Amino acid sequence: MNNLVHTILEEELPFGEKVFQVFRYQFEKNLIYQRFCEALRIKPEDIRHAGDIPLLPIDAFKEGRVVTGEWDKEELMFQSSGTSGSVRSHHYVRYASVYRDSLLKGFNHFYDLSDFVFWGYTPGYADNPHSSLIWMINELIRYDDSGLSRFLHLNETLNIAEIDKLKRSGKRLMLFGAAFGLIDLVQRKSVSLPEDAIVMETGGMKTHRREMSRADLHKNLADGFALPMDHIHSEYGMTELLSQAYARGTEWFDTPPWMKISIRNPVNPLMELADGNEGLIGILDLSNIYSCSFILTGDAGEKRPDGTFKVNGRWQKTNLRGCNFLIDRD
Repeated sequence: MNNLVHTILEEELPFGEKVFQVFRYQFEKNLIYQRFCEALRIKPEDIRHAGDIPLLPIDAFKEGRVVTGEWDKEELMFQSSGTSGSVRSHHYVRYASVYRDSLLKGFNHFYDLSDFVFWGYTPGYADNPHSSLIWMINELIRYDDSGLSRFLHLNETLNIAEIDKLKRSGKRLMLFGAAFGLIDLVQRKSVSLPEDAIVMETGGMKTHRREMSRADLHKNLADGFALPMDHIHSEYGMTELLSQAYARGTEWFDTPPWMKISIRNPVNPLMELADGNEGLIGILDLSNIYSCSFILTGDAGEKRPDGTFKVNGRWQKTNLRGCNFLIDRD
């Protein structure tokens, strides 16, 4: 395992110190990324700031095997969801431990893992054996030793007796779910969750029946589960990433220390936009050490000086891909 792996998740090391090491490593060892940079006539010595680093278009994960280093056997392979016959992204993960460390350390950066019981409701993803979302929730369930964490079955209604048992355990509930699955859960039977529960919506579903703004979604979930609005949180992640960002009761997402956002000019993605301007969301995820850490998404967004960012939907509203494509505005 590359020595970089042991340092990328260390919070005390400055991001700027690590990002250039990862860029040089991937330029040398990732053939797809190297060819992309060479096509742009960019060399490592040309990079002076993190904002100068070229971001690989996310569709590259559909078109080839995006890997860093010489290896042909991965411990995990994640595949994006999609309609029958559509081309899907594939993310080859050399070591499961890298994703596990990124997930647990990233989650623990914003929440206390030991506080929670995790329930997952993910219709539409359960039939994808290579879903990164399913793997992620499974890891959180495995972490909890109370025996109360689990996946809810399709069309299952929330059980009041189970909720009472959870209350007596002294732990808090975190209900993970794809946005429109959670709406279905609310509409099937109105049940009040414990007042300290958190609902974590993970974005849209390919099988949704209608479009809804994130504000309307959160209002519906808060009303349906009898929770205050600031207990409805969002996760921003995707098949092509090993890190997640979280919005905790607001529309602004925070990233763990080894993940940064770069808003790029959609006409010239080599140009980083100043804070407050809308552009394409670029992601620098150092935990993607064995794939590609520098990715240009198809999501529109903007960033604030403190590094938090907002997702404004898809840049091309008719081309909905990825794991979080709720339309926030027309």
